Amino acid sequence: MKLKHWLFAALAAFAASGAAQAVTLKWAAQNDVLTLDPHSQNHATTISLLQHAYEPLVRYDKKFQVEPALAASWQQVSPTQWRFNLRKNVKFHDGSPFSADDVLFSFDRIRQPQGTMQPYVTGVTGVKKVDDHTVDFTLAGPNPVFLRNLVVFHIMSKTWAAKTKSEKIQDYKANETTFASRNANGTGAYLIKSWEPDKRIVLAANPNWWDKREGNVTEVIYTPIKADATRIAALLSGDVDLVTDLPTQDVARLRQDAKLKILDGAENRTIFIAPDVGSAELKYADVKGKNPFKDLRVRRALNLAVDRESIRRVTMRGLSIPGGLMIAPNVHGYAQDIDRVPPFDPDGAKKLLAEAGYANGFEFTLNCPNNRYVNDEEICQALVAMWARIGLRARLVAENMGPFIAKVQNFDTSAYMLGWGVATFDALYMLQALARTRTTGADGSFNFSRVSDAKLDQLIDAMKVEMDAKKRDALIRDALITVRDQHYFVPLHYQLRPWAMKKNVATVYRANDAPESRFARVD
Repeated sequence: MKLKHWLFAALAAFAASGAAQAVTLKWAAQNDVLTLDPHSQNHATTISLLQHAYEPLVRYDKKFQVEPALAASWQQVSPTQWRFNLRKNVKFHDGSPFSADDVLFSFDRIRQPQGTMQPYVTGVTGVKKVDDHTVDFTLAGPNPVFLRNLVVFHIMSKTWAAKTKSEKIQDYKANETTFASRNANGTGAYLIKSWEPDKRIVLAANPNWWDKREGNVTEVIYTPIKADATRIAALLSGDVDLVTDLPTQDVARLRQDAKLKILDGAENRTIFIAPDVGSAELKYADVKGKNPFKDLRVRRALNLAVDRESIRRVTMRGLSIPGGLMIAPNVHGYAQDIDRVPPFDPDGAKKLLAEAGYANGFEFTLNCPNNRYVNDEEICQALVAMWARIGLRARLVAENMGPFIAKVQNFDTSAYMLGWGVATFDALYMLQALARTRTTGADGSFNFSRVSDAKLDQLIDAMKVEMDAKKRDALIRDALITVRDQHYFVPLHYQLRPWAMKKNVATVYRANDAPESRFARVD
């Protein structure tokens, strides 16, 4: 099949299946996907949309328990070997068959260093083909969360990648564009028909999907609408059916609208600031030759100067839970007794800065997205004002998620805001990606603030392979306390994320903020 015809063949099959009876779900949120390459960017919105087209070996059910997907079954052959029996008669959207070769290819591809998805195959040393529908995974050691890691290990067609010269992951931070970054070819419930960046994504139901959708949605139109007022106006006018990131100031009003309904839920996401704690000299600061954030007293001052209750009450209109840990309460490893929110103490913060030699404060740059998290730019504006009270002069640079995250991944910041959701619902996912010394692969894969702590690394490495639940929980607890007490980050709050929709729309709330259209109905 010629390259330019592969998508047309897939869409022709969809049209023949009765597209005239399409049931459309019009979904809006504030930011766009970064890419269509499934192995490129560990970015929640991108993963949320791509999960419609690409599939893993195992997936989550409605209660976030692991269930079969492209693997029909599996067995743990030994503590370090798992055998997956692949589902037969599965086809990619271009009609080519799914087989073990695609799993091996995808494993090699996702580990390429220019991507940020390595955490999903962490601890896997190799994948071996047993036959066309059987593969063995070999692990470096016992892995208590192995199956949960695989839920975002999306499988790409080896033959399609070769035809489209997409064997390599795009280098997103270098602004590279590839065929796979602008086109998709998975096995999932929906085909991506088109993507107009910052305008819309159109998905159509896959008539040849191996599974059955629980809902009735056969077409999804996703529209990124950055402006809060415009996004809500689109919902109220009926131009969209579902909005998944509501402006906090509108939630109470929307609850009173008889034409709408609200699904409430707590996301498994922590919003935080990551200061550069490892560089010898802090970029964009007026302190030359050293890095103030390497000093624990300065990092503690950053935390003490933040009035989290004011952010909750004023900026978030009550839709946040102030937090002192880097994992939310619905993540395994969280414990309320160690979730100590730093007290708001600007006088104490000033004293610490003076002790560290910065009585007059210093300047630095704070990079924030302005279209990704709930009130992200407004939160950063509040932080700038709070830090100014203790003499810290933060210059705010707020911009769209695309250019923002490219700067972060190029280590081109003094400090930056991020929201970290925990795909595995286990604390290791956060600790390994954000707090483990950056090496290669999953270790420190999103550690762009250069945290490096030998004691912490030992705890994280130990919990990767500890199979005794009590011992492992103790390791997690010690690691979370270490991160907290060393003030490597400035955790702000755990994000609450209500969704609003028309009365005739029904879907399943997802704590990972990733709606799945296979569950949705429009009546």
